[in-house]
Amino acid sequence: MNCPFCSFSDSKVVDKRDYEDSIRRRRECLKCKKRYTTYEKIGSINLLVLKKDGRKEQFDSEKLKKGILIACEKRPVTVEQIDEIVNKIEAELRKLSSKEILSSTIGEKVLSRLKKLDEIAYMRFLSVFRSFNEVEDFKKELKKLKGEK
Repeated sequence: MNCPFCSFSDSKVVDKRDYEDSIRRRRECLKCKKRYTTYEKIGSINLLVLKKDGRKEQFDSEKLKKGILIACEKRPVTVEQIDEIVNKIEAELRKLSSKEILSSTIGEKVLSRLKKLDEIAYMRFLSVFRSFNEVEDFKKELKKLKGEK
């Protein structure tokens, strides 16, 4: 790691902490003595997502996060809560023995977490996930949601 201030290549670690799904290291440059922070994240999952139309694409946690962010827009849901959902789903996927997963399985994992977090965000995500075409689709799902309480 090169110092962001002077580009010197040697530094010492002053402090190290586990931070969510990564390691946070506080470093000090051995040349200019300035301090900076680095984060080490576990590499991406080597997992293929099988889409509804038959295509396969590499799992992308940022794409997952973006979809959840859209559903949670203007809702009392923090970015930290969304990151937690993404991290937990990613951790579950890492444990799978298969290297391919249906996109619907990932969607169901998101739905189960959004339902507990925010019902409006849940309905928004569900409407895209299940391709709602009519108001009746919303009414049916709202009845199910109300019936569960």
